[in-house]
Amino acid sequence: MSRLTLLCAVAALLLAAGRAIPPPEEAARMARFVLHNCDWGALATLSAQEGLRGRPFANIFSLSDGPPGPFCGSGVPYLYLTDMEISVQDLEINSNASLTVSLAQTPYCKKHRYDPQNPLCAHIIFCGSIVKVNDSEADIAKKALFSRHPEMESWPKDHNWFFAKFNITNIWVLDYFGGLKIVTPEEYYSVKP
Repeated sequence: MSRLTLLCAVAALLLAAGRAIPPPEEAARMARFVLHNCDWGALATLSAQEGLRGRPFANIFSLSDGPPGPFCGSGVPYLYLTDMEISVQDLEINSNASLTVSLAQTPYCKKHRYDPQNPLCAHIIFCGSIVKVNDSEADIAKKALFSRHPEMESWPKDHNWFFAKFNITNIWVLDYFGGLKIVTPEEYYSVKP
């Protein structure tokens, strides 16, 4: 086991033991924290499908910004996609999308009895575009995704799976009362979760 893998495993145990979330005044850290602790998100595209053309269309996708653990996330949402998927077909026409991730999928909100719509059950909305990763980034994406979603490795090869990332241009954080907070990509990538 590599030193980084061991560090990530220990860090994941610490998180499971109840590591505190960032305070509301640290919106960029909160955005990184929520993304890193979520395994899936709702990806919204503009539909290219007959009868829905130009309308919003949301779908659930598994994602990862790195192996589990507080020091193992890059902040980049990676996805494993196939052209056979309806939302990916939308993205081939218009790569713009939004991605929402929420702590509602973690034990945190249930533990505190927060409804998923309660602002204290933090959620993050990213806007940007989906792009295929280049060969040099494919190994990073593969490690990030397969460490959290090991089933992916056995998905049918004839589906022509590829690694992609969400290229973030805008970030909104809802983690407290009083409305959304805007975080720039520069602020987001400059902090650790």
